[in-house]
Amino acid sequence: MSNLESSSIVPVLTDMDEARAQLTRRGGFVEPELSPRMMERNRELFGEAHTAGEVVDRILREVKSEGDAAVRRYSVAYDGHALDPFEIPRQAWDAALDEIDAEVRAALELAAERIKAFHEKQVRTSWFETEELGLFGQIVRPFERIGVYTPGGSAPLPSSLLMIAVPARVAGVAEIVVCAPPAKDGSVSPLILATAAVAGVDRVFGVGGAQAIAAMAYGTESIPGVDKILGPGNLFVAIAKQKVAGIVAPDQLPGPTETLLIADERADAEHVAADLLAQAEHDEAASAILLTTSAELASAVLAALERQLPEIERAAIAAVSLARNGRVVVVPSLEAAVELANAYAPEHLCLLVENPWALVSRITHAGGIFVGAESPEALGDYTAGPSHVMPTGGTARFSSPVHIGDFLRVMTLMAANDRAITELGPATIALARAEGLTAHARAIE
Repeated sequence: MSNLESSSIVPVLTDMDEARAQLTRRGGFVEPELSPRMMERNRELFGEAHTAGEVVDRILREVKSEGDAAVRRYSVAYDGHALDPFEIPRQAWDAALDEIDAEVRAALELAAERIKAFHEKQVRTSWFETEELGLFGQIVRPFERIGVYTPGGSAPLPSSLLMIAVPARVAGVAEIVVCAPPAKDGSVSPLILATAAVAGVDRVFGVGGAQAIAAMAYGTESIPGVDKILGPGNLFVAIAKQKVAGIVAPDQLPGPTETLLIADERADAEHVAADLLAQAEHDEAASAILLTTSAELASAVLAALERQLPEIERAAIAAVSLARNGRVVVVPSLEAAVELANAYAPEHLCLLVENPWALVSRITHAGGIFVGAESPEALGDYTAGPSHVMPTGGTARFSSPVHIGDFLRVMTLMAANDRAITELGPATIALARAEGLTAHARAIE
């Protein structure tokens, strides 16, 4: 094991108890400390070094009470610029779509088509059933308006806009509003604008950060309030979405992205390393984890990582991600690998083993399962069809990827008849009196 234990690129574990301890997460969101630079910025803005949660509380409070004025103030403070007006006209989207590279445009359109086709299979409809006691059923209605947050920063994510807006449109959402932060020069990424045109959204606003979440939650003079807010963002965005849950419907609160690979001795080390790097390059908080039954494969993957890392553009980010959050775990069996994977509940679970289908039925917790070497997670990020907005941080134990149900609400319908009162009345009265709710019982009587 000397090769493994001496690895400096990613931590290596061979003890199952230690691996289980490190890969079992059940603590909920823990607000990280802000960087010294951000703390100093807070002192400049507020006169004291607020935590991220305190900053978000203040932004939410002021946007709720002051509307556009507060949005503009915080946009200048954090983004360096505030658009006037905030809304970006549709002509600008169309121009951006015409000007982007033809190959990129074709790729966006292909992805949108496949996402649409995948989610059309999930469409739910109202249902009604007539029986002897009356008519009972459910009325299914889409949300009237949703908001999509699309981050800018070092790596704009137009693909995430597609992965949310297209399923929402399939579900029948009447209006889709997008907020995206402007750059220092006041421009919003042309790629995001082009994607808005492809996705068929209704309105785009050049606003980012917690102020965008506040504006979509409460509504301002310019930005309409929505029923649900979805989409990834920075720490302030994530905290803001947590705090407005209940005012608007919460989404999965996606955090740093993560992939867990299960591989046996037959896996290609170069492919495994490439998949790990594809995850690690997202940001320094991303997690790329390998569970393998083969110490030889583990050594080969470490060597491949060393070779491939300098070749990618975001090598510095990937290196930090691997060192901080990556793991290579040598496990005694595939059964042990599945146990660890279910305990970890990863966003993406890739099965790079000789017979991956034998493992699928035993996976209980994962956002998405990627079966075999021809199903790399990166394919799912863009063009496969399922939404890539998936639960992270262990929340795949109870949460799901974005799907049609995220944009629907259900109303129960009951049209009982006299026979229902006769046949169900005595039991209803008995239960009501058992609970001490005598007015309920008298209403039936």
